Amino acid sequence: MFGVVFPNRSFPLDISTFTQIDTFHWVLDMNTFVGEAYHQIPDICIFLLNNFTLPPDKALAVYVQSPGSPFVFCGAVTLQRPSAVLSLMWPEPGGQMQLTAPDSAAPSAKIGVSVEDLAALPSLDVAAEKKIERLALKVGENLFNFMQSFCGVDGSKLVVPMDILDRWFKKFQEKAKRDPDYLKGFAL
Repeated sequence: MFGVVFPNRSFPLDISTFTQIDTFHWVLDMNTFVGEAYHQIPDICIFLLNNFTLPPDKALAVYVQSPGSPFVFCGAVTLQRPSAVLSLMWPEPGGQMQLTAPDSAAPSAKIGVSVEDLAALPSLDVAAEKKIERLALKVGENLFNFMQSFCGVDGSKLVVPMDILDRWFKKFQEKAKRDPDYLKGFAL
């Protein structure tokens, strides 16, 4: 059906490594691999196996859960996108007190996989969207700082030269050409 790899951390793992909750839900207990160091696992590669037929309107969604916190959506794969490397954005462990028997295992981090309606999912790669959002914010901050050095005040309004965007963009392009690492400073 599907398999996963933790880049630089594991060999491929098939569905038998997961605990099947019901027909459409599986859970991987991270204590199996890393114990309490689950937050050191930043990525997962999930892939559909050749013999698995997922309906075209369905997706295999990936979630993470820190001890005591709810599951958080990370991304998904579909027949059109049969594999993906997803960032695991582990939530902060919850403060909920969980009662356990003395001989039972402590709550652990988990990775959940489920078959879901494709239309109901927010995105196939949440982390990539957040990176783009942060990149746009950093570029916007760069523009704002550049504009501040040329602005004047007219009552309660900031006044900038009409060609300020052209000047900023030209300077931005020149810096990127001179220093190949300049744009890397904007990526997170």
